[in-house]
Formats: sequence, structure tokens, C-alpha cells
Amino acid sequence: MRILVKGAGVAGLTVAHELHARGAEVTIFDPNPNFGRAASWLAGGMLAPWCERESADQAVLERGRDSADRWDVMLPGKVVRNGTLVVAPNRDQSELKRFASRTTGYRWVDEDEIPVLEPWLAVRFRQGLFFPQEAHLDAREALRSLKADLLVKGVTFVNEIADDREFPDIVDCTGAARIGKSRELRGVRGEMLYLQTEEVALARPVRLLHPRFPVYIVPRGKGLFLVGATMIETDFQGQITARSLMELLNAAYALHPAFADATIVETGTGIRPAFPDNLPRVTREGNVIFLNGLYRHGFLLAPAMAVEAADMVFSGQTKQRSS
Repeated sequence: MRILVKGAGVAGLTVAHELHARGAEVTIFDPNPNFGRAASWLAGGMLAPWCERESADQAVLERGRDSADRWDVMLPGKVVRNGTLVVAPNRDQSELKRFASRTTGYRWVDEDEIPVLEPWLAVRFRQGLFFPQEAHLDAREALRSLKADLLVKGVTFVNEIADDREFPDIVDCTGAARIGKSRELRGVRGEMLYLQTEEVALARPVRLLHPRFPVYIVPRGKGLFLVGATMIETDFQGQITARSLMELLNAAYALHPAFADATIVETGTGIRPAFPDNLPRVTREGNVIFLNGLYRHGFLLAPAMAVEAADMVFSGQTKQRSS
């Protein structure tokens, strides 16, 4: 069974992994090698379904609940299961209560327990929410490792394809490239930056709540931190805006003043494809299956959506054989 997967971001790679595991001969069409245009290259890699429930549909929690386990199967040893810590400045304690009212799977932590979880945050916050079941991974390391694993298993990567008709089945995971082609699909711009400092250490993703601009800070090891969370309703790519850069830096400083002396290693922007309900969809048009609309939940939902896409591929094959 020969299948063409279009796109080599987190959706395309997880679909290819699932299809290969079921015995398919998989070719991945990747016109932008080395993840040059993949929004998932800029992702936080947080496997945080309970936190995401604060602003997302219940379906995100249901589909993402076992995401860490699925990633552990694909990439053993890459998932860090240290949970998520949510804090807020003392003046914004109402934001912490609001967050708690919309989520589950947490316990309250006070100024005595916060330093046990994150020593560098001692005396900085009076209260927080700790989500012990959540996890994270290094998004870039995960993408590189998954691609390397697929290559070892015999999956073919190509930069161009002469004729789609060579393949009985196609799974399109091209994400934002489908904006303007797929009905209702829109772009949501995300911006991020990497900071480097040896003056702060974190063991897990920390979400800092703010009424206007909540952010997350994810440790990448060796003093490297990803700071992100902007969601701007536009598909304009461009460079990071001055406003967003200042707000991300201010948020990092609010978490710990030592970030003021950090080095800005990298800034980036990406377009997240989303449908009106902000939930991903797997649909079929002829022999082409489309997986799209992962929005801000790429790493969290991609494994479950890959199973749905593979189920649709193989159910179509079964129907063809029986007809």
C-alpha cells in the first residue's frame, strides 16, 4: 500500500509514523527541507491538555489526554514528565482563580511549595497551580528525531513529486499552505523568542498569567528558554513586531528579573492554521485525506489526529477492496 504524505511538520511526521506502523509504504513530500516553513519548528512542545482546557474545547482535553504516552512510544526518552506550573503576579491573583475555575487536574501550591518545584521562583509568587500529569518535549529535537527514525525505517523523503496520481492515497498535512484553499481555514499568527541565560533555571514549563498578555516559558536546557504565546488573527508572516517583543520580554522579566540580562538568541513567527471552532479536522475528498487546523495544539493533538487520518486511509482501502 503506497501512500504519499504531503508536509513534514508535526502532523505529517506523526501521520507517516502511524501509517508505517500499519505496514504502509510511505513517501513524504517536503518542499521545504529542514523544517524551514513548519510552524511546529517554533512550537513550545507542551503536552498540557488540562491547562489548554482554560481556553479550549473539551475535545482538546479528550484527544490530548494520552499525548505524552503516545509520544513516548514514538520517541522513547524524549518526553519530560515534570508537570506544568501556573503563576500570576500578586496583583493578578484573580487571573489565577479564573484559570482554576476553567480547568481540572491541578492542585493549589503556596509560597512554601513553589520553591520546592522551582527554587528560582522562591519568594516571587504567593500562590500557583500545579498540573502534575502534564509533560513537555523539545519540539525541534522531537521533529529531528522523528524524521531520523522514519528515514531509518525506510520512509522516503522527496522535495518534489512529478505526479500525485502515482499514489493511490494521499494525506495532505500542509497546514497553513491550505489557507485560501480549504473552506473556513484561517491563519493565526504566533510569535516567540529564545533567551539564553545561566542566571535562571526551570524544571518545567511555567505559565505566567496576565489579564491581557499571558505567556509561557519553556526550558530547553543549558540555559536556553523559549518564550511565547502570542495569538494574532492574521496570516501575515513577517518578522516579530516591536510590541510583541516588548511584551514577551516584559513577561519573562516579571517571572524573574534575571531575564533582563539574558541574550536574545532568536525570534520567530509562524502561522497556525485554524478552523472557526479551533479544533482540527480530518476530511476526505476522493483519494485525498486532509488533516489540518491544529491551531496552537500541534504537538498535543498530532498523535491522536494521526490515528484518525490513518483509520480513514485504511477504511477507504477496505471499502475499495470489498466493492
